[in-house]
This record gives sequence, structure tokens and C-alpha cells, in this order.
Amino acid sequence: MSAKKVAKKQAEKSISLLKLCHHDARAFLLKGESYCSFDLPPYFSFDTMLGKISKLIVGKELKTFCKENTGPRDFDDLNHTLFHNKDGKFAWRPLQLSHPVLYVSLVHVITEQAAWKAISERFKKFGKNKRIVCASLPVRSETAQSDRAEQILHWWEDLEQRSIEMSLEYEHLAHTDITDCYSSIYTHSIVWALHGLVEAKKKVNRKNPALIGNVIDWHLQDMSYGQTNGIPQGSVLMDFIAEIVLGYADTLITTEIKAAKIIDYKILRYRDDYRIFVNNPAQGSEIVKIISQVLIGLGLKLSSAKTKFTNSVIKESIKSDKMDWIKVGVFDRNLQKHLLWIHDFGITYPNSGSLMRALSAFHRRIENVTGPLKNAVPMIAILVDIAFLNPKTYPLAAAILSKLLTLLEDPRQKPKLFTKIRKRFNRVPNTGHLQIWLQRISRTFDESLTYEEPLCKVVSGDNAPIWNSTWINSSQLTAALQPKKILDQKAMKEKKPVISPSEVELFDPYSR
Repeated sequence: MSAKKVAKKQAEKSISLLKLCHHDARAFLLKGESYCSFDLPPYFSFDTMLGKISKLIVGKELKTFCKENTGPRDFDDLNHTLFHNKDGKFAWRPLQLSHPVLYVSLVHVITEQAAWKAISERFKKFGKNKRIVCASLPVRSETAQSDRAEQILHWWEDLEQRSIEMSLEYEHLAHTDITDCYSSIYTHSIVWALHGLVEAKKKVNRKNPALIGNVIDWHLQDMSYGQTNGIPQGSVLMDFIAEIVLGYADTLITTEIKAAKIIDYKILRYRDDYRIFVNNPAQGSEIVKIISQVLIGLGLKLSSAKTKFTNSVIKESIKSDKMDWIKVGVFDRNLQKHLLWIHDFGITYPNSGSLMRALSAFHRRIENVTGPLKNAVPMIAILVDIAFLNPKTYPLAAAILSKLLTLLEDPRQKPKLFTKIRKRFNRVPNTGHLQIWLQRISRTFDESLTYEEPLCKVVSGDNAPIWNSTWINSSQLTAALQPKKILDQKAMKEKKPVISPSEVELFDPYSR
């Protein structure tokens, strides 16, 4: 199936955020799934809170809810931060639950009818050059599949499959990406992107609230203690804001490529990941240089370590971890040997997408296994080491762990064994996300276990603050922000000892 047919088929399953009217765009961005785009147990639900806040502040400016002589940017603990490891070593990425009031306010200003129309028109200009294709705009699922699952399928179909197809036209591929993209975005560049550099730089416009770019910039500074470098990560809204800057960069790159008189090329971009297809390798190098120079002007830079040039388009279109995963095909019938293979794969490809897929496949495999298993404890030890070395796997590893704990020969081992597991993970920094999932397991057999992560304390019934809201003067807003509001009480009562695939997997690991 050609890339165009694939795209058409995919379009039936999802719709781009930019094709939604301003009302529908607002509803989409105010979904709990859009607000928090990383994995949490199903008893965390932000929909009710976001909906209540939206009703309270609609049509009103944010400053009307601030106490006298203070505001959100006066505080450095406004958002709630969890950390995610990028490389299995020392590169920790902050995932943030943005302060809900600021998040909702920003959604409102972006999706006002005039603002949404202006932003949509600007994106049309970003996409004028058909030789630069952006495959990462947020999408809304039109099926029972989650929005996040459809977004990942877009990556597979719009980027990976189209990259393979490009081998029919191009002999060479250059692959590069941006270093720490979200944490490096200069918030003022959003104004440049939406209104043009000249217009944005005019003195009269620097504090002009009529420019939607300024209002977005101010909201982002409010979220970040007044800082102008970096935007919060962890929501669809911030993915979209990143696309504003990167779409603008595409137009600047287009101008420079034209000036260099290069016409035989194609660039596929998935957010901060660039794939440049050419027939002349010298032109590929020139385009990478142009991209680098444009990004530097926006406060961003390419990763030299991840920049590669090749004349094997098909091979390099598929990540090496996925290629090795495909080669394996059939696993050993012995469960422990299968898990050992995954452990070895995780050492070779730490925190990779294919490691996640391998764990998903193992999770599906043991889902219907009945115990007891003689080697359940050694398998638990192997699994814990996989998670210890690959923090990205925490939710999946917790799901498998919850199953293995039910397969112990002596169920009385469970509390003591779980204590050992917790002690092992205490050696890892930034384990808030892991604690959330360990609590998901332990609350089915011992609700008295305590965790330091504030979200865990909320689950335990404590009124632990998640966001700093001391700047808010509205008692109604303060009430809407009570931590217990983020818990789905019906889901809380369902204490299933085994975490099901539906809680941690977007789709069947064997499907692609």
C-alpha cells in the first residue's frame, strides 16, 4: 500500500487537531488524556477537575483569580514534576502535570475563535513546502483506540513507512534530531512563529495582548517561574506548542534551502526528529547544516551524536532496535529464558521502543499462565533488573510483576519479597513514577505501605498538595483543585491484583 493510501486509511481513524473547529479543539485539549499524556494507573482521572475549572474561568482573564501583588510566576513549585529517563543512564527528562488552572487558561486563549483561526492559518503557511512533511501534529482518535495510540500509529505509518517508500526516489538519507528540544524552546520564539520576527520585535507589540503569541508566551512564563527557556513536557497541549516553533523553523529552513538552490530533496519531520532524503550526499550535508543554523537562531541545536548519513535508506529508516526485534521472531518456550533474552536486549537497546514491545509480548504471554511457578522469584529478580536499568519500562514492568507475584509457590513470600523489591529501587533517583505503579500493586494486598510520591499520598487518603495554588484568590477554584478530585472513586474500589494489558499497553505488541 502506498504512503498516500496508508495516510488516507489512517485519516479515517483519526483527525488532525488543526482540522477541528475551535469548540472541538478546546474539548480535545481539555480531555484528561490530553492533559497527562504519560502512563498512570486508571484510578487517576483529570477530566472532572479540568471540566470544573473550565466552567469557573471561561471568559475571564487569569489575573482576575490572582491575589493582590502576586501571581503564578512568583512560585517555582507551581507544577507537579515526575522524571522519566531518556537513555537508561543519566539523562532525566521532567514530565510535568502543569498547574490545572494555567493549563485550562492557556487552552481557552488558544481556542478562542479568532485565535484558533489565526493559529490554523499560520500552520497552513508552515506546511506550504510539500518537500518538508510534518508527521507529528496531534490527532484525535475517531475509533475506540486512544488518542495516544493513534498518534503512535501515525508515527509508524507517516514516518517509518513513508521513509521506506522514499528509497524508490532517493539514494541517501541523513538522520538527525534536536537535543533536549522542549527544555530548550525559547518562549519568545512562539511570538516570532505566529506573528513574524519583524512584527514581534516592534516595541509596540512586545506587551500587546492582542497578539496570541504573547499571551501563550506569558502563560508559559507563568508556568515556569518567569523563565523564558523551556516549556513543560507531558501534555498534548505542549506537543502542539512545540509544533508552532518547529513549524516556523520549517519555513526558515525552506527559505535557506531555496537560497542554496537545492531542489531534489525530501524532509520528513516527526517533532524534533528529521529525516533528510537526497540523491546528492553533499546536498544532504548542506541541508543538515542549514537546519542546524536555523535552529541555533531559535535557541535550539542538533545532536551531533545522533546525526547519521547513509546510503542504505531502507535499513536506516527502521531503528536498529526494531530491526533486531523483528529478526527474533520466535521466543524460547521457557518463560525464564524468554525474560533473560529481554534482559539482554535491554542492555543492548536501553529504554528503546522495541524493548517496550518485547515486554508487552511477554506480558501477553504470561497473562493466562496459572501457577505456581517454581522459578517465579528468579524471574522477578530478572524483571526488577530490567526496570532498574530501563526506567521507561516502569508501568509494563509493574504489570508483569503483579502477575508474577500471584504465581509464587508460597504466597506468604509476597510481603517480604515486595520489601526487597522496594529496597532495590530505592537506589534509583527520581522514582516517583515507579512508586505510583508499585502502589498500584501493593494496595491490593497491603494498603498500609507508604510512599513519598505526593500522588501516592493522595491515593492513600492524605490531602497532599500536588500543585502550589497559594496565589489563587478564588475559593471555588481552590475547592476544584483538591487532590482527591483527581481520583476516580469507582476505579479506586476495583482492587485487581494483576495489572491488565489494557492499563499499560496502547495496542497488541504483535500487531506491528
